[in-house]
Amino acid sequence: MRFGKTLRQSVYPPWKDQYIDYAKLKSILREDKPDDEDEPWTEEDENRFCDEIFNTQLEKVAKFQETKIEELRNRTDEAAEKLKHLNEQQQSEEGGEGDAAQEEGEEGKHEEVAVDKQKLKEMEAELDGITNEVKELQKYSNLNYTGFLKIVKKHDRKRGDRYKIRPMMQVNLSNRPFNSEQAYSPLLNKLSYMYFAIRRFEAPDAGDVLPIDPDSQPETHNGEKYTAHKFWVHPDNLLEVKTYILRRLPALVYSEQSAKEVDGQQDPTITSLYFDNAKFQLYSKKVEREAEASSLRLRWYGQLSARPEILLEQKLLHENGTSEERKFAIKEKYVKAFLDGEYKMEKSVQKMERKGQKAEDVEEFKGTADAIQEFVRDNKLEPLVRANYVRTAFQNPGDDRVRISIDTDIAFIREDTLDRDRPCRDPKDWHRADIDNSNMTHPFKNINQSEVSRFPYAVLEIKLKEDVNNKRGRPVWIQDLMGSHLVYPCPRFSKFVQGVASLFEDYVNRLPFWLSDLNTDIRKDPQRAFQEEEERRARRAENEQVVGSFLGTKLSSYKPSRSSPAAKSYLADRMATDAAAAAASPKSGVTTSNQQQAVSTPAGDEAGESSQSQPLIPRENREINYGTLSSVLPGFSLSKYSRAKRAREAGITSLPPGVTEPKEWIKNSGPLQIEPKVWLANERTFLKWQHICVLLGGLAISLYTASASSKGGNLLGEVMGMVFLGVAAFTGGWSWWVLRRRREMIVGRSGKDFDFVLGPMVVAGALGVALVVNFGIAYQQAFEKHWGGDGGHHGNRSGVDMGDLR
Repeated sequence: MRFGKTLRQSVYPPWKDQYIDYAKLKSILREDKPDDEDEPWTEEDENRFCDEIFNTQLEKVAKFQETKIEELRNRTDEAAEKLKHLNEQQQSEEGGEGDAAQEEGEEGKHEEVAVDKQKLKEMEAELDGITNEVKELQKYSNLNYTGFLKIVKKHDRKRGDRYKIRPMMQVNLSNRPFNSEQAYSPLLNKLSYMYFAIRRFEAPDAGDVLPIDPDSQPETHNGEKYTAHKFWVHPDNLLEVKTYILRRLPALVYSEQSAKEVDGQQDPTITSLYFDNAKFQLYSKKVEREAEASSLRLRWYGQLSARPEILLEQKLLHENGTSEERKFAIKEKYVKAFLDGEYKMEKSVQKMERKGQKAEDVEEFKGTADAIQEFVRDNKLEPLVRANYVRTAFQNPGDDRVRISIDTDIAFIREDTLDRDRPCRDPKDWHRADIDNSNMTHPFKNINQSEVSRFPYAVLEIKLKEDVNNKRGRPVWIQDLMGSHLVYPCPRFSKFVQGVASLFEDYVNRLPFWLSDLNTDIRKDPQRAFQEEEERRARRAENEQVVGSFLGTKLSSYKPSRSSPAAKSYLADRMATDAAAAAASPKSGVTTSNQQQAVSTPAGDEAGESSQSQPLIPRENREINYGTLSSVLPGFSLSKYSRAKRAREAGITSLPPGVTEPKEWIKNSGPLQIEPKVWLANERTFLKWQHICVLLGGLAISLYTASASSKGGNLLGEVMGMVFLGVAAFTGGWSWWVLRRRREMIVGRSGKDFDFVLGPMVVAGALGVALVVNFGIAYQQAFEKHWGGDGGHHGNRSGVDMGDLR
């Protein structure tokens, strides 16, 4: 169906004049005229088209959406005030009857007074009207967003030889929030709490479970209820996110098949083959969020040539927002026959019966297979798009309360046969043989690149079991990660929808809301992300407070963080800091900043929070203390930074809360691989020391032998020979100890320095002292011999015999 017809059929009558005038834009573009009859497209025509689409149509749609969303917010606030007033009236009535009950002596018994049912119904009807308009506004935004992208694509295809405006339109759309989930989530969240309050009061025994968060997706796996939260992760933040999770949860091997690949040391590659028909009905239902929307896929780990286990899975989305999954395993050789309706899993049923499985399990298996086969037949489904990605999973063994997965290297590939003349897949087969037979992997460069779409981000999915999904039980580190700058929330993201929207844009008339976010930089400033998360939590706490006041209970224990914008004024704090700094040093020109907040990491440790009050002084403006010990010997500085550095070097640094010291460092986890030159360098140093040892030893023995064999003996020479011999022995022992010590450090991958300064200093000092002592004693003996023994020499210096001097 053409988009123009879809637009006419989908118009909401009260807003019919506020939609994009698609027909007028096509008329300006002269889309209906053949190329051979078309007049030359001039610059004046281009200016007219751009003025109409950017300054008229886009402004009209964006202004209407902003006005309408503000109107719905005001109506919701008014409904909340009515609900609050109704609660105050009901409490006053309960108070009077409670006093009467106490007078009658009925201690501990609380008699509830029902709120006027008519007023509750009127309130619920008013909320239904607001909710319906919110849904229509979402459809309005999505339809206009698709229309703008469709018309600029027509423009670039017809007039793109001189003018291309699609990139400009994408930038303009990304700056407009009318097709973003973030524009509607706060409003839907508040409405859900108000619905919860009304129904909770109508059914007091329903329990205290809070309403479903619009930013999450309820799911059911094996009878267990989970809430899924999806995020995008920029490649620059991917490693930090993985290490943050690894500190709390271990990596998990997903399946036996993935464990067989490279000894389980690599994350498994997963292939999901999604189904749809030529009209893209399953895709349209998921984009429009219709009730009972379903999807179907085949999934396997690794390469298909390795004969992995193949799962056929159907995901059902129910009207209440929850979803469940039906699946069963099937062999590759039976897939085509099953899809064609020629095989009904008889062999699997017979195998289950031979194994003696319960009759209920066999019947359940047969029911699932028949239901999926009927679903394929009724909707005329066939493989349409393939999603290939690498999955890293995190989960505590035996504990499925928190399950986290990160999908990277995501690529979408066409698997359709829509073009009968040039099909992407052989119509007689159920998968692309050119990819699977050649074991092709990411980035799939050996196929037509127009058939491949690579997703730029990683997808993080956090699944929390229902018992930990409330605010009181959810782990704090999960909340910190979900609200940090490292992740970008995308709660309704679907690989199936993304693959179809990116590869079949010409075939579909609805596009998902998150496409505009792909054209923006999802990286966020840590402080800004912290502020947004605190504001979101404050809004949620406010909504819970409204519900709690109506029910007479306290549902929220929210407390703003010290650096939260809900708890303090940044402008006032900044002005006070600047004033204090100016008063302290009016001449120094020191500038201060209070932008150092406590959210440089998702956890936001206490050290960071306590440091936010400290002004940040630029290096060039810091006062230098000349003449102090630290300026002469920086290594002996007594500053806080120097003390902390010495503590880290001594290994006495305290770790942040929640962080435990690992038993084995990552750098020590792999096999030991040392280059031969490292061993040779250590041995070469040992040989140099041995050379010195031999020289000193030879000198010591020669000196001692000569002194002992001389006439009358030479005590000084003998003593010096013994001293040199001791130095030589120390040199030999020291060189052997250093050789062994450095070898242990190399094998242990020590990060410490390999310098040992004690030995060289001892050898050099001993030799220096020995030579000085030897020179002094020899000089003294010579002086006494020639000048101190004969008094006549002092009286007549000219009478000295020159032979004596010789």
